Amino acid sequence: MDVFSRYAPFIQEYIYRSGWEKLRAVQVAAADAIFNTEDNVLISASTASGKTEAAFFPVLTLLSENPPSSVGAIYIAPLKALINDQFSRMTELCEPADIKVWRWHGDVGQSQKTKLLKKPCGILQITPESLEALMLHKHAMIPALFHDLRFVIIDEVHSLLRGDRGGQTLCLIERLSDLSGAKPRRIGLSATIGDIDQTAEYLGTGSGRNTLIPQIAVQKTTWRLSMEHFYAMDTQAAEGKEIEAAEPLARETDPAPQHADPAYGYIFSHTKGKKCLVFVNSREECEAVTTSLRQYCEWNDEPDRFLIHHGNLSASFRETAEAIMKDEEQVLTTVTTATLELGIDIGKLERAFQLDAPFMVSSFLQRMGRTGRRGLPPEMWFVMREEEPEARAMLPSTVPWKLLQGIALVQLYAEEHWVEPPKLDRLPFSLLYHQTMSTLAANGEMTPAQLAGRVLKLQPFRRITQDDYRILLRHLIEKDHIQRTERGGLIAGLAGERIINHYKFYAVFQDSEEFTVRSESQEIGTIVQPPPAGEKIAIAGHVWVVDEVDFERHIVYCTMVKGKVPAYFGDCPGDIQTKILERMLRVLQEDQQYPYLMKNAAARLSLARHTAANSGLLEEPLICLGGEMWALFPWLGSYAFLAMERFLKVKCAQKLFLSGLSPSRPYFLTFKMKVSKEAFFRIVAEAAAEEFDPMDLVYPDEVPLFEKYDTYVPAELVRKGFAYGILAVDEMKARIQSWSARQDTIEMKSCKERCI
Repeated sequence: MDVFSRYAPFIQEYIYRSGWEKLRAVQVAAADAIFNTEDNVLISASTASGKTEAAFFPVLTLLSENPPSSVGAIYIAPLKALINDQFSRMTELCEPADIKVWRWHGDVGQSQKTKLLKKPCGILQITPESLEALMLHKHAMIPALFHDLRFVIIDEVHSLLRGDRGGQTLCLIERLSDLSGAKPRRIGLSATIGDIDQTAEYLGTGSGRNTLIPQIAVQKTTWRLSMEHFYAMDTQAAEGKEIEAAEPLARETDPAPQHADPAYGYIFSHTKGKKCLVFVNSREECEAVTTSLRQYCEWNDEPDRFLIHHGNLSASFRETAEAIMKDEEQVLTTVTTATLELGIDIGKLERAFQLDAPFMVSSFLQRMGRTGRRGLPPEMWFVMREEEPEARAMLPSTVPWKLLQGIALVQLYAEEHWVEPPKLDRLPFSLLYHQTMSTLAANGEMTPAQLAGRVLKLQPFRRITQDDYRILLRHLIEKDHIQRTERGGLIAGLAGERIINHYKFYAVFQDSEEFTVRSESQEIGTIVQPPPAGEKIAIAGHVWVVDEVDFERHIVYCTMVKGKVPAYFGDCPGDIQTKILERMLRVLQEDQQYPYLMKNAAARLSLARHTAANSGLLEEPLICLGGEMWALFPWLGSYAFLAMERFLKVKCAQKLFLSGLSPSRPYFLTFKMKVSKEAFFRIVAEAAAEEFDPMDLVYPDEVPLFEKYDTYVPAELVRKGFAYGILAVDEMKARIQSWSARQDTIEMKSCKERCI
């Protein structure tokens, strides 16, 4: 029987109504795995390939043929907006079969949640944080809600494999299975998985099932890609030069306003009459770009055609932008961060812009994949900005790092289909605290052995030892987060209850202390570190003067005014992998002309290659900047770079007579030293060859707080988690060994030449 015939009649009817001519390859392959096995399934296919339908069509068919006596499937998604988008689509699909679709998150009314609790059935769509809250507050109802649970579908699974949030999701699935007695099959969906076998193994851990990866023929995709470079001032890299470069993807001629920032003016001109997304890498930049583009509309006497979307905006602002973008009659552009990176349907987009390079190949693919739907090829325009280096600038500042990074991201996927693999080897002590407190609060009094048995068996904690857990529990008892009862059992203490009972407890990702911004009765969004009354803030693409700050209630009252000021929402660090840095070096070394580079970008790359070749950067990682000042280019990712920085300070500084070390992570370090280049490589190699504990690279009395609940974890465990789970010491050592081998080769060659 073919797949279409195997689908339930209401699915077949939906396909007819939708005008599909045939099923896609991913839908055929996924249906075979779901219908004909009892295994977990990991579906990896490109953006807009029909993965969601590939999972749900067979799942709904099976649920309609044998209706469950509780909720039959849980759909876990990382964003409320993604759930809201899927909810309307799934409701329409399921209505003819009388399969109820529920959604459960902070914006859903209590009456809907109560209906589900009274009559559990159908499909539940939920975020990890809402599932945590459900497990905590409706603990006794979990068996009734989920005893006949058949499937757990995890959308955008790649986004949940980074850091504690992915670990929390897996913990919740394991805890729910244990409590309900159900053993659901797990189905993961993603367009950007780096190591698919590792991800499949992780997805299935604790389920007692194998995980199948349906083999899907890769269809050749045509990209429409361009990359242009701008100096912040008027003079550009290609001026006065004959440069062969890519033809523009389109020839819009509407000029930007006079005196416009060249990069912003380029975006302004090439979004006119188009429905576009402009991706930026921080909320501050999102605000600045939106404000500038709106000012350009004003200067040109045009109506405002720019929307804004980021995580600090109120739900009403975000949902308004999403609704307008879905409207096929509206031709507007939305400036956004990663909040629109995932698969929310926002209609037919004509192109995406990326201001500067993202940090990850997966982000680039997700962002470009927002376009190219409904028969159009994916289209992305990179716009790289840089302050023009001064004539006498030192080497590091003459390298166009963001341009190199953008080229490296594109080339790694184009040449190797490489995407970042998940990092699953950390020591998640912050998550361990969270799951310990959640388990204790949900279950009530437990003996230490019961608690350890329940928590440490969860997959994310496989590297946590009994001794480390004992240290954590003793610390929490001492700090009154956990209290020991007269019978020797453990319960949540007073300090712990304050943490558990706060609504922010459900999330394990880091958040700043935020203030709600209000103008009259309207909620605008949130900020951190509010300025005093009379000062101005930027949010939602407008400028507001602060009327009053209510520190007790965390509210900022303000009034909209004209003007332009920088926004600030808190730090936004980027995590970039070593393979990307290595490809950036190769971009400088090779003479390849990339077909997507526009005139200014091609000229800037040519200049950078010339400068790098003349400086010796292509052959040597260590360059003398003059006198005792040096620059080291390790070409290492974020955490190996961090290890190198600490290694030089802790293990080598004395012998190198090192001073003034200044990192520009993860690109280069500058410092002063009083030894030769040859002595540097010898000293560093000798230090790396010695056996040393990664804990040596944690500074005395340092407690490096990386994750949300690290502040409640004993300092010794935080230090251990940082040393063994964050610092990439082995990667750093491997790089130093390569330097040492290269120096040996140079010395041997020099010796032979002297002998001859």
